[in-house]
Amino acid sequence: MAAELPTAAEVPVANELPAAASDMIEVGEPAPDFELADQNGQMHTLAQYRGRRVVLYFYPKDDTPGCTKEACGFRDNLAPIEDTNTVVLGVSPDPVSSHERFALKFGLNFSILADVGAAVAQRYGVWQPKQRFGHVKMGIVRTTFILDAAGRVARVFRNVRAEQHAEEVAQALRS
Repeated sequence: MAAELPTAAEVPVANELPAAASDMIEVGEPAPDFELADQNGQMHTLAQYRGRRVVLYFYPKDDTPGCTKEACGFRDNLAPIEDTNTVVLGVSPDPVSSHERFALKFGLNFSILADVGAAVAQRYGVWQPKQRFGHVKMGIVRTTFILDAAGRVARVFRNVRAEQHAEEVAQALRS
């Protein structure tokens, strides 16, 4: 017996993006806590940074042109950011071993966290459908959250352009 073919309504349209996995968290909302390992295997939770502001930036992939520019921007602007009682944490779905190579190669002086499986990215609403060359796949939409000392979202930078972003964040922290 031959398998039934799907109806036209069941066949996805090639250029149609599926709905996002979850809605992005907004200013004023509590930031979801997490426990993730950094490039050195050290575990980090958001709760451990209460009393300090946190720049939590999500990026798609280690050692790619845009992600490298963004990470190096945070590296180069870390002192003025830390002067505002703020810690920088990068997050991508790459494993710890990839983060270790990336951090060593570019002298990254802040923690980058391994969100393998993208559970944290999903909770923050930045794991979304992305279309490239006619193909749709899930991935991180480059987004930065500034969290206040109480762990609430104070500011969101969506669809970030990697160049100059760290300077934009440092400026926002000073104002």
